[in-house]
Amino acid sequence: MNSTAPHRKITASADGRGLVSHAGALLLLQTLRVTGLNNALSQRLERWRPARAIHHPAKIITDLALTLALGGDCLADIAMLRTQPEVFGPVASDPTVSRLIDRLAADPVRALKAIGAARATARQRAWHLAGPHAPGADGQPVIVDLDATIVLSHSDKQHAAPTWKKSYGFHPMTAFADHGPLGGGEPLAVMLRAGNAGSNTAADHIETTRLALAQLPKHLRRNVLIRTDSGGGTREFLSWLTRPGRWLKYSIGFTITDDIAAAILKLPATAWTPAYDAERRVRPGAWVAELTGLLELTGWPKGMRVIVRKERPHPGAQLRFTDIDGHRFTCFVTGTPGGQLADLELRHRRRARAEDRIRAAKDTGLRNLPLHDFTQNQIWLEIVALACELVSWMQMLAMHGTDARRYEPKRLRLRLFAVAGRLVRGGRRIRVRIPAHWPWARQIITALTRLHALPAPT
Repeated sequence: MNSTAPHRKITASADGRGLVSHAGALLLLQTLRVTGLNNALSQRLERWRPARAIHHPAKIITDLALTLALGGDCLADIAMLRTQPEVFGPVASDPTVSRLIDRLAADPVRALKAIGAARATARQRAWHLAGPHAPGADGQPVIVDLDATIVLSHSDKQHAAPTWKKSYGFHPMTAFADHGPLGGGEPLAVMLRAGNAGSNTAADHIETTRLALAQLPKHLRRNVLIRTDSGGGTREFLSWLTRPGRWLKYSIGFTITDDIAAAILKLPATAWTPAYDAERRVRPGAWVAELTGLLELTGWPKGMRVIVRKERPHPGAQLRFTDIDGHRFTCFVTGTPGGQLADLELRHRRRARAEDRIRAAKDTGLRNLPLHDFTQNQIWLEIVALACELVSWMQMLAMHGTDARRYEPKRLRLRLFAVAGRLVRGGRRIRVRIPAHWPWARQIITALTRLHALPAPT
């Protein structure tokens, strides 16, 4: 029998010198440097810098983004950086941070526009540095996934309201650029909405898409695929996407109406072809077919195709009213004129990756909106987007070709960011020594070497 008692008593003392926690945050600091995000924010946020201020607004905003990337979830968690000036530099006090958020929230239109412009500038550089590892580098469309999510509120904050899920809080709309199966994704837009905002509000889908497109490099804006669930399957949103001169592709979920259900019943057995699984192999018990010729689509965009998927429900699943003949059906629409139905359906089904991106964002400050005023929480969501982007750009630039590019925040923090280190000074330089026995030490050093090899913006 193995003993459960500890091997020996371990005591602790607070007298260590030259030690730092979160030494892996150097990866984020180097990403901040090579993408030029700090410089872009410095230029855009200069108007909010008070006379004789010690801390520049850009430094405060990037410090907050670093805090969220390392696991913080409120303004006060910036104290984690303040205790390590050798690594993070001088960090503003809590009152200084709060006053900056108040100043930005007092002029939200200009502040959000300024931060958004800085993000777009840094994104263009990050994608340029990433080369073939960046979205759209292979000539394929940049995929932008739209989705809404519920953010709970446990106190009476401005515009918090009952949600459609019978909870209480907010209902922000998000847009993420998908990095494909070899990577994750990055936020392009996070639009804060009241808790009672609708899931299929076309105006919100249009505004979120506008904000997302403004974040993309200009040469890629005419090669974009917009994906979303059936909440975006409205006539107004689809008409906006397909307006002449917009050059947007789309793959959008569609509600199964009575007409669609009747058309499904008219399909002959020969119309169904096998569907694919995530690895593009035939999936047993799933089929796809096209309904376009069986529907009256007057008033909908020209060239819109309606594609339906039929699948046997998994064991134990409860059938719904829209399930016909013991099968589960889902629909989506697309303007793509060619391609195999199974490929188009698989492309649309990969929209579910947006749920992973939202989960990662909720682990990086989106789970809770800590401030009271609605405009303050709008600024908070921009900082959340900055934190998620820093992590995503770091993985794209320094971890391509490895499993670490797909790590979500929790795993990144446990394996890479949270490692301790010892500061060593010599030759007018500071060196961080990571424990040799740390299992992921080589991974950290390799990623840092890649980032150091990238040129800083001039």
